[in-house]
Amino acid sequence: MLDRITFDPQILGGRASIRGMRIPVSVIVGQIAHGASFKEILEDYPDLEREDIQQALKYAAAVRSPPR
Repeated sequence: MLDRITFDPQILGGRASIRGMRIPVSVIVGQIAHGASFKEILEDYPDLEREDIQQALKYAAAVRSPPR
């Protein structure tokens, strides 16, 4: 379950964000892709929790995976 990934037209134009905050999933996934550690991301975004990052990665994998 990805209960921390939200879509709200009033926040980021409905793009996937984390817990209704103005933190796009794409930014977090991009930071991981560029080598940032969970610790670095949590330091940069003190409102995030480890589970937020984990769910952002799960969401990214789900939308990029072809249906089975």
